[in-house]
Amino acid sequence: MSELVVDFVLKRLREWGVHRIYGYPGDGINGFLGAFDRADDDPEFIQARHEEMAAFMACGHAKFTGEIGVCIATSGPGAIHLLNGLYDAKLDHVPVLAIVGQQNQSALGAHYQQEVDLQVLFKDVSIFCNTCATPVQARHLIDRGIRTALDQRGVVTIVFPDDVQESKAVESPPRVHGSVYSSIGYSRPRILPKESDLDAAAEILNSSEKVAMLIGQGAIGAADEVVETAEVLGAGIAKALLGKTALPDDLPFVTGPIGLLGSKPSYEMMESCDCLLMVGTSFPYAEWLPKEGQAKCVEIDHDARMIGIRYPCDVHLVGDAKETLKALLPLLERKDDRGWREEIESNVEEWWRIVKDTSHEEMDPMNPSRVLWELSDALPDDAIVCADSGSSTNWFARDLKLRKGMKASLSGNLATMGPGTPYAIAAKFAYPERAVVAIVGDGAFQMNGMNEMVTIKRYWDSHLKQGNAPLIFCVFNNQDLNQVTWEQRVLTGDPRNPATQQIPDFPYAQYAELVGFHGIRCEQADDVAGAWREAISTTDRPVILEVVTNREFPPLPPHIRLEMAQKMTKAIAHGDEDSVGMMVKSAKGKLAEFKETLKP
Repeated sequence: MSELVVDFVLKRLREWGVHRIYGYPGDGINGFLGAFDRADDDPEFIQARHEEMAAFMACGHAKFTGEIGVCIATSGPGAIHLLNGLYDAKLDHVPVLAIVGQQNQSALGAHYQQEVDLQVLFKDVSIFCNTCATPVQARHLIDRGIRTALDQRGVVTIVFPDDVQESKAVESPPRVHGSVYSSIGYSRPRILPKESDLDAAAEILNSSEKVAMLIGQGAIGAADEVVETAEVLGAGIAKALLGKTALPDDLPFVTGPIGLLGSKPSYEMMESCDCLLMVGTSFPYAEWLPKEGQAKCVEIDHDARMIGIRYPCDVHLVGDAKETLKALLPLLERKDDRGWREEIESNVEEWWRIVKDTSHEEMDPMNPSRVLWELSDALPDDAIVCADSGSSTNWFARDLKLRKGMKASLSGNLATMGPGTPYAIAAKFAYPERAVVAIVGDGAFQMNGMNEMVTIKRYWDSHLKQGNAPLIFCVFNNQDLNQVTWEQRVLTGDPRNPATQQIPDFPYAQYAELVGFHGIRCEQADDVAGAWREAISTTDRPVILEVVTNREFPPLPPHIRLEMAQKMTKAIAHGDEDSVGMMVKSAKGKLAEFKETLKP
């Protein structure tokens, strides 16, 4: 049988280093399904339970490996289902290729079944979106698409109509006018700012007395240079959530997260600094940065479109974080006065005492922050942690201490519910030898995470178990869409509305046993450390660790702004059913903070 377009595409993807494609079957990709059968599992088709999950898995693969993630879906509804996962990749700037089926070209425009204008549908989410209208296009669409995704760190969509899928492949275009001859291969270029810009940046940084650094995912891979820069400047370093693994949390000058999910030392550092050095971050919440005019600003980003849009910037350094800092460091002068650094380190030390004390505040049901505090010591050195969106994200941000060599991620800019579980699955496929832990709220787990336990069941023995390392899903059971509940209270002054916020109780640990996993239900804070040890020592099957946590414990920011306090008071005045518990637990958290502050 002659090679078909679909066989050629899979072969070309294999030559690009793609060995795993996440998707869900449908007749709009029938040609590809046959080609997967003929490809001898290279690339291998991994069947998710839903196309959205397949897109999240492709995004997670890209985040944890640095490679392009690939997903595939049928025409019409399957294509539509991909969008949320693809937008997650777009907004967090990771390379993903979406392959999408389409009806026969002869039927397009006839209001045919499942006919959707895919070029329009994927236009916004994609940096490159094209339809393969003839077999000769397949080669250069794949080549240019992947290279574009890798270089621009974004989503690429290629649509294959049914009739083109089943057409005879063209390895090499005819040598005629209009033919395109593409090739495989990409190497990221070295991007450096102009010397004059480096000089200008050094002048500002050298003349400043209180330098604060804020780093994001663009600083991942530049840890040594970031640390050396901070040492020379006597600076502290705050981390946006996507940059949580850029530096370990146990460094004494790392102030931790920033913003609503942030830490007190990050807040204090931003309030007092006279210079802000931003490295590889597009942290969006300007109210948590220095006041305009308070600080000079130097920013490093590889993408000029994303620089100078969060804080008024004096010097824009367009370049890779690692290479730019290496070029900048020889121009920097070590600050003799270390008072600013000593103040930061003292604040960080005090903060970790506050976090510990706060996480150990007794309440019934248990304190949710205790769960992540206890995980810090239990995590294996090379663990990968995936967080979903919800109130549990606060405790992931503040309480979990990641060490050198660990990986972690979440939906940063889209902040969508649902990616924690598929991220963990993709991480386990990519690194079966490493422990993988997903931190998931009960809302997200009910929304789509539970279904993907079936995916894990299918691939556990053949793929995911091979590394003899644990795969754990920690589900926070508080029967509340808790993050939204608290946002309603502090942002709009509305009380909790059970009609919108209450979610059904469900026996997650028992569900684990139903699908052949190990289920652990933990209701007492003093049992959490042991529950984590049990989960991490279980390597023969996946684990669902169900922790019953308190919905009334507020994920308060490090500094309560007046308008937030006023709106929370308004919510209480309007008859919030949890008002008593909220006030008691808020007071407990703040009391732990005050006790540390008042210590001699």
